[in-house]
Parts: sequence; structure tokens; C-alpha cells
Amino acid sequence: MSKTLLGGIAALSLAIAAGSATAQENDGPIVTGARSAETADALKVREAMAYARPLPRGAPTQDYPLVAWCDALVTGHADLGESLTDHSPEDLELVRLGRLEAQDFRSALAAAEPRQTAATKAAAQQAAASAKAQWAALLATQDEAARSQSFGLFYGLPGRCEHAARRIRANITTPPATLAEVGLTETGAPATAAPN
Repeated sequence: MSKTLLGGIAALSLAIAAGSATAQENDGPIVTGARSAETADALKVREAMAYARPLPRGAPTQDYPLVAWCDALVTGHADLGESLTDHSPEDLELVRLGRLEAQDFRSALAAAEPRQTAATKAAAQQAAASAKAQWAALLATQDEAARSQSFGLFYGLPGRCEHAARRIRANITTPPATLAEVGLTETGAPATAAPN
């Protein structure tokens, strides 16, 4: 595992542990099975980590075109899954989740579209076309085994997709925080003070 991933996991574990300790100190019932709202600080840390990671080759760096690229990529994966005749329950769940994620990306794109320049819209269309083209040959092949293998090899989207969608939906135009600004080093580990 890379140092960045290990550091990120360590930082996230510390944040979760801190939240658990706080919950145990409170009097009253402990709610299970419900998601608690993420704090603004925790979101800021996750966003900084996502924006610090390099994007895959061909992914746009601007948020609006990136969300269009992410939408086309996850939609193509779901389309590929639906093209298979031998679906496992896990495959069907991946397709369902992919469709929900694509729907979220499209709603973010629709909300942000009126604020985009013609150049940004064109970049988004080009990014989406590029991502769709990556799936086109697989979707056209009659070799179901190849389609199935490719469906299973898709490792998902960069974490930045989720944050870019939230940012364009909410019209957040300030740059995301850096790792240093949230108290992490480039490896994702918590920053430590220099010894005296």
C-alpha cells in the first residue's frame, strides 16, 4: 500500500475514533444504523485528500468537465453491466449504485450549467465523449466473457468526482483546502510539530 493511502487511512481512523469517544461521553441512547451528519471539518479533510490525489490520464482538472467525465464513465460501466446476461446479485448492485451515482452527477451538472461559460461546457462535452468512447468498443463486442471481465475490472471513480459534483452544485468557487491547511502532510499523515 502506498504511504499516501496508509496515511489517509490513519488520519481517517483518528477522526472516527475521536468521534466515537465523543459519542460515548454523551448521556442518552446511542443510535445505531443511522448515518450521522459529517462535520464541516471532516468534509474539508476528505476533500483535501481527494484533490491532492492525481487524476487518471485523460481526466479533466476543472470541476465541471470532471463531473461530466465521471458521469460518462460510471454510466458506461453500468451500461456494460446491464449488457451481461449472467448477472450476479453483486453485479446488479454495482449497476444500481452506478445509476444512482450517475444521477447525482447529472443533477449537479444541471444545477451548475447556467453558470458555465461556453468553453467550459464544450470541455465538459469533450470529456464526456472521451469517457464514453472508452466503453464503446466493449459495449459493441459480442464476446460476453470480455465484457464481463472488463465490468469486473473497473475500480471506480476518483474521490474527487464526489467533491467536484458537490462543489459545482453549490456554486463553491473557492479552491479546495490543501493537505497542509487541514493539518496533513503530503503522505496524508497528520502533521507533527518539529521537536524543540
